[in-house]
Amino acid sequence: MIDQSPYGTWVGREALDMAFSLAAFDQAVSILFTDTGVNWLRAFQQPNDIAQKSVAKNLSAAPIFGVEALYADAAACRRYGLTLDNMIEGVVMCESSSELLHQFAHAAFAG
Repeated sequence: MIDQSPYGTWVGREALDMAFSLAAFDQAVSILFTDTGVNWLRAFQQPNDIAQKSVAKNLSAAPIFGVEALYADAAACRRYGLTLDNMIEGVVMCESSSELLHQFAHAAFAG
């Protein structure tokens, strides 16, 4: 679960690295983005003004590493003006993140 903004802190990037590592070793991995973390999923990010690289390249590697799904908390998406039309491809919108979390045996939280 990533609930931190993609920029300004390294917590979310560390969680993403951990997820990629687990997936690379054949662990079943899906990532839920919630709270400000849904902003990771925004398409066409331009973080050049803050001297950072876009996280879009990192997320595009998710299938290569074996990450099974990228979930977005629908309520958080509405709060930040995100729809499937302005998010990166392959995101699954989730109306109930608590129900989704119950489906998984292990959860790692960034935040």
